[in-house]
Amino acid sequence: MGMKTFTAVEASPELLEAIRSFPVLREVEHCGARIGLSPFAIYADCPQCGTRIKVRSFSGATELEDLFDAVFEWMNQPGAREVVQQRLKALEREEE
Repeated sequence: MGMKTFTAVEASPELLEAIRSFPVLREVEHCGARIGLSPFAIYADCPQCGTRIKVRSFSGATELEDLFDAVFEWMNQPGAREVVQQRLKALEREEE
């Protein structure tokens, strides 16, 4: 069986830093109330007025959240989660 070759895509140091520093909680303010939610949430319900508000923009430009979505889609393929778990364990060992 042949190895699949990958197209090299350059990731800038700025992109890598943006990913490393990406928040795990997004704060949104509506009706004077501050809501904490997933940075990947598209909508949220305001606890004050009950209005469903859009908290993630979808524009013509690619945003950092789109990169994460592509990774999440990749992780849904068979075998990918196991590979990710192995890499997470390796990264933990490197931090020690």
